[in-house]
Amino acid sequence: MKHLTLLSLCAVIITSCSSPKAQTPVTNDKPVVYMTKDISPEALIRIYETLGRPAEGRVAVKISTGEAGGHNYLKPELIEQLVKKVNGTIVECNTAYPGKRNTFDAHWQTIKDHGFLDIAKVDLMDEEGDMRIPVQDTTWIKYDIVGKHLANYDFMINLAHFKGHAMGGFGGVLKNQSIGVASAAGKAYIHSAGVTDDVAICWQNIAEQDAFIESMAAAAQAVHDYFGNGERILYINVANNLSVDCDCDSHPADPEMNDIGILASLDPVALDQACVDLVFHYPSKEGDDAAALIERINTRHGIHILEHAAQIGLGSREYQLVSLDEK
Repeated sequence: MKHLTLLSLCAVIITSCSSPKAQTPVTNDKPVVYMTKDISPEALIRIYETLGRPAEGRVAVKISTGEAGGHNYLKPELIEQLVKKVNGTIVECNTAYPGKRNTFDAHWQTIKDHGFLDIAKVDLMDEEGDMRIPVQDTTWIKYDIVGKHLANYDFMINLAHFKGHAMGGFGGVLKNQSIGVASAAGKAYIHSAGVTDDVAICWQNIAEQDAFIESMAAAAQAVHDYFGNGERILYINVANNLSVDCDCDSHPADPEMNDIGILASLDPVALDQACVDLVFHYPSKEGDDAAALIERINTRHGIHILEHAAQIGLGSREYQLVSLDEK
């Protein structure tokens, strides 16, 4: 997508868009979402630095390590330079569904097979249990159950792969921070909207869709608050390999649209909203069509996580989109 096309898209979506040089002061109160079409290790570092919030102390880099058999997850060679720059530890938690990441032995093997142990330290945060952290929105969940090792970190880089998702419609930083940071028990608790934290029975107690999505938003806010009310966390979405399926799928559908780029913000709602807007206003053509991903988001009422997250005060659905690419 050419730069002028990006600017024209911004005119029709609910944003304010401009393309000044990086770190130009913002002249309105809308959070900034930075974007580059360049998906490379160098671009990832550039967009991180542009946010102006250095990762300090013990840094957790939250990614999805990807289900065995899948191939769309963020690759080690893309993220290695950033993880090393911040002396970060890649963090994950076990899944609540059967597969190759629902036990620690299987998960460690998947992490090794996918190459993450070759680039950085990795921590399965619920390997020694979990802990509860407060939530502001107690409509469904009364606390968030996260990996116990979360307490070992001072700062988090939420480094998400933006794509579709079979249950949530799409997955970006909000999902990566809610389901992704939750322990296996925490995942069960969110999926059941507070009914149970028992992995063995949660799939017989799946919540009504909006309740599940609202539970995700509440859990994402809990993690945001945990890191200094959002002062010690930052958010990056890599919008590539845009399958309708998540990296938790061992046999994901092939993407039907081309890559979009890397986007980053200090506001997680604005960031996921910008990515969704770029999908919904994508200039589709034969062989490069966003229709399947749009359908996946709509049929799962995926937009509701943005609605609810904004309603509970996690972030803003309005934003200023700033391109880091040359005109």
